Amino acid sequence: MQSIFSSIQSINQFLWSGPLLFLLMGTHLYFTMKLHFPQKNIFKAIRLSITPPDNKTGRNLSVFATLSTTLAATLGTGNIIGVSTAVALGGPGAVFWCWVTGILGMATSYAECFLSVRFRSRNEDGTYHGGPMYIWENGLHNVSMGKFYGMLTLLAALGVGCTTQANSITQTTSANFGLNPHIAGILAAVLAGFVIIGGIRSIGNVCMKIIPFLAILYTAACIFLLILNRQMLPSAIRLILSHALMPRAAIGGAAASSLMLTARYGIARGLFTNEAGIGTSAIAAAASESDSPTKQAYVSMTAVFWDTVVMCLLSGLTIVTNMLLHPDSIQNVNEAGLADAAFSFLPLFGNTFLSLCLVAFAITTLIGWSYLGEQAYRYLTRNRGISLYKIVYIVMIYIGAVLPLNLVWECTDLINAFMVLPNIAALFLLQRYLHADL
Repeated sequence: MQSIFSSIQSINQFLWSGPLLFLLMGTHLYFTMKLHFPQKNIFKAIRLSITPPDNKTGRNLSVFATLSTTLAATLGTGNIIGVSTAVALGGPGAVFWCWVTGILGMATSYAECFLSVRFRSRNEDGTYHGGPMYIWENGLHNVSMGKFYGMLTLLAALGVGCTTQANSITQTTSANFGLNPHIAGILAAVLAGFVIIGGIRSIGNVCMKIIPFLAILYTAACIFLLILNRQMLPSAIRLILSHALMPRAAIGGAAASSLMLTARYGIARGLFTNEAGIGTSAIAAAASESDSPTKQAYVSMTAVFWDTVVMCLLSGLTIVTNMLLHPDSIQNVNEAGLADAAFSFLPLFGNTFLSLCLVAFAITTLIGWSYLGEQAYRYLTRNRGISLYKIVYIVMIYIGAVLPLNLVWECTDLINAFMVLPNIAALFLLQRYLHADL
């Protein structure tokens, strides 16, 4: 077992240290140019996301519900712990590269969501289903590749979307509240299970209510801390920019870094956080009531904006300003400890607030990924045995909460790598259908 773990770890280190980062960043840049910088319409896209639907049937999701479901699957530990780890290992300049990844990744997200709506399928009951598997089947007439991507998505849902998130809940509640892992696992399974069993309408409704509240609450906390640290904000921005292009020894004991190392950790954390290029956001986009691929693609593109361009940047600025203002607070902390140190200066709540945010985001990720996995399962089984999938997913939440998951994390990273390849290939093969005219 140890040899298998070491082999998978070596493969992941190779893929995510160079080839996939160059492939994804190259794809982001290509579609940014191909679509004439669709990011320029971000504020119009935000307005579209809150515009009531013209032809609501009740069978599918509103554009805002699809956005909320996408954010439920992506917002979470990556925005907090992921940024903290990037700064610790790559230096403050990693925040800049993470931000650039978000800016450029919006174009790739637009492209994959456009094609998902363009080539989605409609069931007899009027519900829509889509994603890279349907793009391959309906757009490229390759069912085998569609099934390959569907299987990878199902495995990823049971991995990164389920067991790893449940384990994050256990680690947080055990360390900060002394809660027994078995109890934490049962509670997480029950809370998420009630929503999951209700189906897509239940998932969409819950995500619409919880995700905006959580995002606003976390954003407000970051802004509050930045106000407290405001004297260091200009210095933090200068430090991030200077380290992004000319890395040197980081502050307070964080690792020294080369330009490649800084860019690697910043880009990798950005890609993992918003999942642009992996294709998962396209699955949620296809469930929209909207008949316009362009409109839905713009709305789905805003998920990358909120996730990486806004929230990861705020996390990074909060961490770096704290490093400058309170260097003693980050001495002898682990990679994730930079975020804990920054939020410890919140009055009254401190690290308790951060812990509760991590738990809440992890639960919403469980809910959001359950839908992505369900759509993959529907595709593979042609809508048979959906109840079985939901039961297995809920049971896996509990299992993930109580088991060590080093091998699962490595397998999930490898699965994500394989998901990138067919998704990116489909984008290039069908690029003739793409346009970004509102």
